[in-house]
Amino acid sequence: MTSTSENTNVEMRAFPIRLQKEGQIIIPQAVQDYLSLTEGDTLILLQIGDLVLLTPKQPQVPQLADKIATLMENVGLDLSDLLEGLEIEREAIWQERQQNA
Repeated sequence: MTSTSENTNVEMRAFPIRLQKEGQIIIPQAVQDYLSLTEGDTLILLQIGDLVLLTPKQPQVPQLADKIATLMENVGLDLSDLLEGLEIEREAIWQERQQNA
């Protein structure tokens, strides 16, 4: 079943899902493709009264780590450079707190 709300321009589709052994369900391939889901992805099931919603949970840490690694490669930095910069920033913060105390 597919319907589209004219007010929000959001498409709503319904998929029959059968509960499998040990409470497992299979996400239809069309939904997996649309949401770019892959095996091992985490989903969140929300129960609101009699309503059940299943939504993808996008962990931010791996995405941020990938972005940081890409930025480091682009500017030619390695982990030791970041740690050195961190030590410099900590010292600057400590000095600033000492001056304001």
